[in-house]
Amino acid sequence: MQRVPTASRRLLVLVLALTGLALPSIAASQSAFTADRHKDGTLGTNGWYVSNVHVYWTFDPAPDNESGCDARTRTTDGVTHFDCLATWGSTTFHDIFDVSIDKTAPAVHAVPSRSPDANGWYNHPVPVSFAGSDGTSGLAGCSSATYSGPDNAHASVAGTCTDHAGNVGHATYGFSYDATPPSLGNLTAKHGDRSVLLGWTASTDAQVAQVTRSRGSGPSKTIYRGTAGSFLDKGLRPGAKYHYTVTAFDVAANSAAQTLRVTATGRLINPVPGEHVSSPPRLAWVPVSGARYYNVQLIRGGRIMSAWPTHANLKLPRRWVYQGHRYRLRPGVYRWYVWPGFGRLAQAHYGRMLGTSSFVYGG
Repeated sequence: MQRVPTASRRLLVLVLALTGLALPSIAASQSAFTADRHKDGTLGTNGWYVSNVHVYWTFDPAPDNESGCDARTRTTDGVTHFDCLATWGSTTFHDIFDVSIDKTAPAVHAVPSRSPDANGWYNHPVPVSFAGSDGTSGLAGCSSATYSGPDNAHASVAGTCTDHAGNVGHATYGFSYDATPPSLGNLTAKHGDRSVLLGWTASTDAQVAQVTRSRGSGPSKTIYRGTAGSFLDKGLRPGAKYHYTVTAFDVAANSAAQTLRVTATGRLINPVPGEHVSSPPRLAWVPVSGARYYNVQLIRGGRIMSAWPTHANLKLPRRWVYQGHRYRLRPGVYRWYVWPGFGRLAQAHYGRMLGTSSFVYGG
């Protein structure tokens, strides 16, 4: 509100009173006035409005002249300059100001700290920041978050950006998350002639299995990658020691691994060459098609046993008699040999020797 000073009017009243003259009417000599500015709208922050703004003035009495004082409603984002000039005779009311409007929330987008780890999946915590832009009041700040679980094929992180008017923009970053490795167990090895059949059991979320092999201190070599639960490794050297690692991967590249050390065999598969045993072993070999029996010979210093089992294995006893002599398993190194037999035993028709191997008995 603005009121015109009235010192001259008081002086005029005093003079008239002293001289006895009549006082002129107020309507004719009005020199006081009020002027009020009105702004109707929702005020945000930092002096910015976040809604339409209706601007108008009220005067009492009405001015003799005015310019730029007409009522206006601002509906678009931006800054509007107002300049209202009103006069009552020689008295002037001049109102200059700006109205700033920003009704539009910032545009927001997510910025993950890295690309997915594998196949569009994240497998360990991922920080996500949010960035944005605002063409009117300008960007004040944005949020950030780190996702670390739970596992979810449809995980998401929500974030915001705020402009200087207080408008808030929202965005969501959707992704797939799995930080739990598959399970892997029951790793086994079944010996064959210069081969080994590896078998394993993996959980249903495992997508692929990988087998690596090394020998001694040599480098590891990937020998299989696929979806099967077993792999036959061929061409091994009997007596050589191999180190196998089976690794199962899920779709997010989480992994579980198990290792197995294997001594390769030829046709004589148990015990493996040079194996230490603490009880009488069961000797086993690869069956021969058409063989009706086998001849097994055990050597320690000289031949101490010859047996003719009808199946491809022989459980050694602790004690036995051979050619009238009594023997028993004593601690030491033993070698054994196997030949396949065809036809009747009395015919003594033997094929080529299957092989030879050794074991160490500890007693």
